[in-house]
Amino acid sequence: MLAVFEKATGKPPVELGLPSMGSENSKTPHEILEIFLSMRSDFALYNLPHGNFMALSHKEENPMHPRSIVVMDDTFCIFVGTLANVADLRHYYGLPRQATEAMVVVEAYKVLRDRAPYPPDQVVKDLDGKFAFIIFDAKTNTLFAARDREGSVEFQWGMAKDGSLVCSDDPNITRQGCGKSSSPFPPGCIFMNGIGLTSFDHPLHKIRAIAHEDDKGNISSVYFQVDLYSRIPSIPRTGSASNWADTATGQIN
Repeated sequence: MLAVFEKATGKPPVELGLPSMGSENSKTPHEILEIFLSMRSDFALYNLPHGNFMALSHKEENPMHPRSIVVMDDTFCIFVGTLANVADLRHYYGLPRQATEAMVVVEAYKVLRDRAPYPPDQVVKDLDGKFAFIIFDAKTNTLFAARDREGSVEFQWGMAKDGSLVCSDDPNITRQGCGKSSSPFPPGCIFMNGIGLTSFDHPLHKIRAIAHEDDKGNISSVYFQVDLYSRIPSIPRTGSASNWADTATGQIN
């Protein structure tokens, strides 16, 4: 799978682009899409507002981590993996037995969006399984991505030449498209373009970007991890969604 969101929408962490500063290795979103299409004969491509797009192929799909895509009320979701408690979640959200994992995740996102205040970490924490997913809400221009706490499903993110955010479950795509400005999406974390990167297991701890340097002192790679020694002040989750979302600073964004 592949999802690319222009800089103003994706708002990738600035640290993600540090390894490729001054480098010509990263490519444009169109070139990255061409790389994806050249590797897959079967695919579904969804062109989104502002030049954003999401694409899915079942080629070389891991049967233990199937890929699926769903569109519900202008909300697009690519889901990779499985949920062990999908039956319980269907019942909780009032969905039919035929509802897929992607549909369940979209419904969980809509609870976060429509029934505020509702902490995003709690939405994902309720998901029991091996998964990675990307949601894009075209109505609100909201991006929401997450990966399970064990990092069971391959999930990479990176930065294109123009600063666009690139997400894929194929490291070859991000490596060829983003050069050194690609990294594993941190396990147990959520990324929202209005909030930044947070841990759903440790929501009150900051996420730190850790840079690796080569022998010449140049940044060769960046990865992200929870800093258990730093703590974000607790915020009373009362009032509207903006009350907690706008003040939950301290995360990487």
